[in-house]
Amino acid sequence: MEALAADALRWLLGVARDTEGGGLAWTTRPSDDEHNPMLYSGTAGVIPLLLEARRHFHDDRYGDTALRAARSLAAAVPHWDNSSLHFGLTGMAVALRAVDDALGDTAAGAAADRALDVVRSRFDGTRWGELFELMGGNAGIALGALAAGDTELALLAAAPYLRTAEETRTGVHWEIRNGREPRLHHISHGTLGIVYALTAVGRATGRADLVELARAGAADVVARDEAGPEGFLVPHSDPQDRPELIERYSYGWCHGPAGDAQVFRLLRDVLGGPEWAALADRCWHTVTHSGLPRRLRPGFWDNNGRCCGTAGVLALACDRLVELPAQDEGFAHVLVADLAARATADADGARWSNIEHRANPSTLEPLTGWAMGNAGIARELLRFVRVSRGEDPAYAFTWPDHPPAR
Repeated sequence: MEALAADALRWLLGVARDTEGGGLAWTTRPSDDEHNPMLYSGTAGVIPLLLEARRHFHDDRYGDTALRAARSLAAAVPHWDNSSLHFGLTGMAVALRAVDDALGDTAAGAAADRALDVVRSRFDGTRWGELFELMGGNAGIALGALAAGDTELALLAAAPYLRTAEETRTGVHWEIRNGREPRLHHISHGTLGIVYALTAVGRATGRADLVELARAGAADVVARDEAGPEGFLVPHSDPQDRPELIERYSYGWCHGPAGDAQVFRLLRDVLGGPEWAALADRCWHTVTHSGLPRRLRPGFWDNNGRCCGTAGVLALACDRLVELPAQDEGFAHVLVADLAARATADADGARWSNIEHRANPSTLEPLTGWAMGNAGIARELLRFVRVSRGEDPAYAFTWPDHPPAR
């Protein structure tokens, strides 16, 4: 797997684009023309992999590349309209701060400060735009600000959830998108993503009211479980959002138990009590009994990536191998074997193509970034190598919405 990850890095470096001032940037896919600075699918999401590779391989070439990538991000800050974690300036600031912390690049740190200053200036008193969740809204901005060392901005982003929470029969939830009725439940765009942010910011700032609101949000989602007592499976949304396009149940990080478990791991660490670890175990039971990573039918498990696919499940598998000494390694090996089998490897390196069964052709162009492409997959493969060797399981860069393994 180490060689496969190295080949994935080689492919990524081969499709990078030079920018003015000696910078380096990535597009979402090699055939695109526009540079993409986002954490989700562009340059900011490649930087964590470069920092990971520098430490893993003890090779400063990857650090030098991260410095060049930071230059292109810094240049993009004044021109980027979105403020969010995964799609905007907050995520860019997180990556820039990581470069400063790891490599001592004060120019990157200063660019991170400028980015967060712009984010702060765009706050309307409640939110930053249409989205009001982790990937595109307040929860992600709170987590990104916290990761970048700006607790004041983190509180500014988290506090509006106190007055916008909607009471339910079993807890609370929130309107995730302006004027849209469906209430989403999971980490990427739903209640559990807000729960994660409230818990993290509440712990960091001593705000018990935020942590208690997080508990109420978690209670609403737990009450929606349809797979207990051994498993845990909650629908995508209620009422179902765009049922003609979106399946009611998912299993990955974004809208399924692989991501729900990460929230329960954080609640375990902050609140204590056996119920949170038990919920994480139930999530894992459902994941491992779902049939993934096999593609059981069109539309089921068509993604290799960190957000919606196999790499995101591998991240949780490695967390469990670190935290639970008796955990069977078998499923982690199933996941990495599937990633190896689905890679395209040639003289240019290794990359992965996802599937869209409703498109023709259904095999999609390989992507570069964290969410669906090489950066997210290779980062998890490198960590798996260290975990399987009994080496340091910590990432070189802690993702804002992924709790470190204890």
